[in-house]
Amino acid sequence: MKKKFEVLKGETIDQCLDRMKEEGFMPIKRMEKPIFEEVIQNGKKETVPVGRQIIFEGKSL
Repeated sequence: MKKKFEVLKGETIDQCLDRMKEEGFMPIKRMEKPIFEEVIQNGKKETVPVGRQIIFEGKSL
């Protein structure tokens, strides 16, 4: 069985991995997605990166 775990706001990667372990899962894949925001600079609409979302895929032990 597989399940996805997202690193939550205010949570470290190690805390997320510990949470996975407590639920009986082992990480098998790490995915990162950039988070963008549209801002207007000098009258132009630009897309700028403001963060990232980290997701681990876990497999049950």
